[in-house]
Formats: sequence, C-alpha cells, structure tokens
Amino acid sequence: MALFSNTFLVLSVLFFLARAATGQLSPTFYGRNCSNLQSIVRPVMAQAVQKEPRMAASILRLFFHDCFVNGCDGSILLDDTPTFTGEKNAGPNANSARGFEVIDAIKTQVENACKATVSCADILALAARDGVALVGGPNWTVPLGRRDARTASQSAANSNLPGPGSSLSTLISAFAAKGLNAQDLTALSGAHSIGRARCLFFRNRIFNEANVNASFAAQRKQTCPASGGDSNIAPFDIRTPDQFDNAYYQDLVNQQGLLHSDQELFNGGSQDALVRQYNTNPALFAKDFSAAMIKTGNISPLTGSRGEIRLNCRKIN
Repeated sequence: MALFSNTFLVLSVLFFLARAATGQLSPTFYGRNCSNLQSIVRPVMAQAVQKEPRMAASILRLFFHDCFVNGCDGSILLDDTPTFTGEKNAGPNANSARGFEVIDAIKTQVENACKATVSCADILALAARDGVALVGGPNWTVPLGRRDARTASQSAANSNLPGPGSSLSTLISAFAAKGLNAQDLTALSGAHSIGRARCLFFRNRIFNEANVNASFAAQRKQTCPASGGDSNIAPFDIRTPDQFDNAYYQDLVNQQGLLHSDQELFNGGSQDALVRQYNTNPALFAKDFSAAMIKTGNISPLTGSRGEIRLNCRKIN
C-alpha cells in the first residue's frame, strides 16, 4: 500500500499536465462553493465498502461504463421511465451494474451541504477513486467540473462497451476510440484485481479454451457448471479478491485470467511484456493505473452550460 501511496505526487503532476491539455476540468472546481465535497464522499464510500468490500469494484465499474458511453456524464445513473430508455438495462449493464444506492446516499449528503452544485458525474468519479483507495489501491487527484447528461443511450451502451469475449485487437480498438492507448487498456484492466463476474461470462473459457490453468478451471467449474448457474459469481483475482493490488497480473501470467478478455492481455501478444512488468512492479502499475483513470475521467465531459446539475442522480431535473 505504501508503494501505491508514494505515487500520489507524481500523479498530481500528471493530472496538471492532463488539465493543460483539456483546459476543462480542475481539482479545485468546487473550491469556493463546496470545499468540503471530498470529505463528504469518502466517509459514505468507507461505510459502503466496510459493509460490502465488493462495492469498491461495483462503483469502479459504474465509472467505466459511464465514461465509455458518450463520456463521463452520469448517464448510466438514469432510471428507465415509460417515456425514457436509459442505459441500466443495456446488455453490459443488465443484472450486473450495481451500487446505485451508494451514489444516491452520497448525493443526498452532498445536496444537504451544497444544494444544486455538484454533478452526479463528479460524485461517481470521486467515489470510484475512493473505493480503490479504501481497498488498498492508489490515490490520485480527480479532475472536477463535469455536468450531468439529460439523455442516455442504451444502443451506445450495447455497442461501445467491449464484452468479456473480446479479442486483444478488439479491446485495443475500443479503448483507442476513447482516446486510450494499449498501455491504458492493460493498466485499467487491473481493475479486475477486485470484483466478481457471472458464470455466464466465463463458462466458455473454463470449459473450452486451451490457455487456461487446469486446476484453476477445475476450481471455477465447482460453481460454474456446463449448464445452469449462470448467475453464480467468482472473483476475478483468485489470490486477493477484495484487495486492490497487482496480483491480477500474476493470474494472467499463470493462465488464471477469469474472462477470455482478461487472458487476451497475456497470450503471446503485444501486451505480454507490460503484463510481466506490472506483475513484478506494483509501483509502476499503481502509477499507470492512476494516470489512465485520469485520462478516462477526461472522456468527453459536459462542461460550461452543457447538461445540468441533477438534483436526483436517477432522473433529469
């Protein structure tokens, strides 16, 4: 954890370089009108993670799935209504996206302190960072100033989010479309140091793929049979499933990646060398992951007068 903490100053410099490039977001955006924002978000996340450590991964996933669909605009948080179709029931999110009630709880406290000031998109970005830090991962400076979308796109959610069966080339292309390079892809995939996946999404890997550790596959088959049990879950990281660290990359080197898309990062391709580096150098992984998170948070934010500041993250004003 100390190695992760030591990256903070370097990441602050990286953030300010990123800010210079975008000219949009700032860590001090709420300095005058909600200066205690981060001290409101962190305790709510701490309580949620203490109650359920998996929640850190769930909130982190919400952040990714928000930013990869028309930018970091809080659109994933919008509920469906009889006249509005949101993203929650898109294929990659249905029966798997979770943690909305935690964002609601944070939003309620933020609204009590700073009425109609802080966007749901910014709350999600802060909560994702805090969740990672609370389970042993790195800390980084979060750029702020996003506004919330008044629309959502189920079709974009279905098409923009790479699936668990994706090839390395598909993954690289999907991330490139969002301004993220192959290094960002491999670093951000380390988010699978925490969290769980459903049997439905790794059954084919453990039963049919050749590049899978036999004992690992046998262990996973105990709760993911050849038929049935689609919703049974298993941890991405077999070693430290609720601790954010670099053990995920040891999993890959040992052919213990849970998803096909995980193992694609270490399968004789262009990312093998970087996976080996992250496996042996946790500080490098922490630095690259944090820098990639800042880049992810800069994907097409709504700023200025675009969008709105939602009063309730589940519905437009």
